Parts: sequence; structure tokens; C-alpha cells
Amino acid sequence: MKLLDTNILINSLNPKYEFLKKLIFDKNNAISVITQIEVLGYHKISEQEKLYFEFIFDQLHVLDLQHQIVQKAIGLKQVKKMDLPDATIAATALFYDLELVTVNVKDFIHIPDLNITNPIDK
Repeated sequence: MKLLDTNILINSLNPKYEFLKKLIFDKNNAISVITQIEVLGYHKISEQEKLYFEFIFDQLHVLDLQHQIVQKAIGLKQVKKMDLPDATIAATALFYDLELVTVNVKDFIHIPDLNITNPIDK
């Protein structure tokens, strides 16, 4: 199982990155509930995009926040300045021991023991 970062879902809308849909529609993969909030909470989301993403969320495992994830996210933010969503998504990947699939490797590279893959760089 892999944890998909928010940018993987967003980039899947771009025909150039059609291959990302293979990851997204793999029912063994997961997202953090933070990704669901980021995507559906976007103030300029179209109705078509909303339906697309809601369909995706029905396909994937949506991992809720656990107390240990919150504590780990706090710890990550104390070590290095990070956005709250990034810290929480990284903490989720660490808690569940999942590979994090993201386009923004630079945002996570400093985190020890975090396994990161950028499918666009391959």
C-alpha cells in the first residue's frame, strides 16, 4: 500500500499525467483525510472536478487522524518548518509505514525513515 499525496490526485487531471490514474485507482493505495480536505476544500473546485475526486475517494482507503499521527506531525513541525498538511501527511505515512508518493519530494526529503517516490520523475 502507498500513501498518495494531494498533488498526485490534482496532477491526475492533467492529460500529460494520465499514468497517475493507475496509482489512484489501485484500491490498495490510500490517502490521508488531510488530502480529502485539501482537494474538496479548494475554493475554485468545479462541479466536474468535485465529482471526479469524490469518485476517487470512494476507491481509495481514506486514513483518519489518529492521536499518534497528530503527535508525530507536531514533532515534525518542531524539527523543521513545514506546512501542517505536509507534516500530517508525512506523519500518516510514517505511522502506517507506507511509501509516500508525491511530486514535492523536496518538502519531505529531510524526514528520516520516510520512504518517498516521485512517479513523475521516473
